[in-house]
Amino acid sequence: MKAAVWYGRRDIRVEEFPDPPPPGENEVRIQVAWCGICGTDLEEYLYGPLYIPVDEPNPLTGRMAPMILGHEFAGTVVEVGPGVNDFKVGDVITPDTLIHCGECYWCRRHYVHQCEKLAILGLMTDGGFAEYVNAPTYMCFHIPPAVSPEAGVLAEPASVAVRANRLAGTSFGDRVAVIGAGTIGLLCLQTAFLAGASDVYVLEVEASRREIALRMGATQVLNPLELDPVQAIKQLTDGRGVDVVLEAGGTAETIALAPKLARKRGRVALLTLHNEPVPINFFPLVCDEIQLIGSFSHIYDEDFAAAVTLLGSGRIQVEPLITGRIGLDEIVEKGLEELVANKASNLKILVSPHKV
Repeated sequence: MKAAVWYGRRDIRVEEFPDPPPPGENEVRIQVAWCGICGTDLEEYLYGPLYIPVDEPNPLTGRMAPMILGHEFAGTVVEVGPGVNDFKVGDVITPDTLIHCGECYWCRRHYVHQCEKLAILGLMTDGGFAEYVNAPTYMCFHIPPAVSPEAGVLAEPASVAVRANRLAGTSFGDRVAVIGAGTIGLLCLQTAFLAGASDVYVLEVEASRREIALRMGATQVLNPLELDPVQAIKQLTDGRGVDVVLEAGGTAETIALAPKLARKRGRVALLTLHNEPVPINFFPLVCDEIQLIGSFSHIYDEDFAAAVTLLGSGRIQVEPLITGRIGLDEIVEKGLEELVANKASNLKILVSPHKV
């Protein structure tokens, strides 16, 4: 089959790759329709290896580079393994991406995303930038009839936003600030309202993204380059600050800013994976009892399942987030390099192994 294979930094090759083996016990084979380029894929392309094992295999999958990237995808079941009852050939599905051992301390407590042997499709085993993928059935979900496979791809990033609001305790009447209006930030905006927020303020420097945030219902959108974001948020919240901050900007500056927007005893959820030191003044954070909450990925039968349901009911809108549809052969030039060159004008670029 044809696949986009990661060999090293700025070395992704579209080439013939062995088909997956026949699906094993409680596994299905998926013919991929579309797979989204995630920020993690871009990071692996530019700066990897970050999560892809290169020196020793992942303990759960036994795999290491070279690896097929892609962990946001949807497609059609074309083969089922022994013991599969909930899926049949022809079903249109989208899989969660996290594979867990089911036996460690964290798995036994159902924090499967903290599994001691955690593997991720497209990073620790072959993923969705290919014609076919095998996946365990526990991580697969039927795409509701009203949802296209393209929209189904966004279930995975939507589940990240669902979990962030869950952990931040977003509730009825809360005022929320979302930092960054990329794909995750715009999904945080929508899910914050669904969790009960009365007002959601979005901070974003790019004009095109601010416009999308307004169309998606943001109470107000602020450009932090044109005003003091801390003072602006305080003015909008009677001088107190917001109840919840969802940090989806991913820079040292946006992470350091996040606690400053929160009221006393407010909650700050950090969603982004930033691997450099961040200067934060802990004096007001401690005195004001502000909670800093790390929010990593999602849990398949909680956050991912909720995201699929919300997509199916139309309460999460993802079509405005899809800014490109390309073929697999174009993934480097019109996908990854396009995101590098024109980040402001792109949100989610989808890749299909069947698009010519």
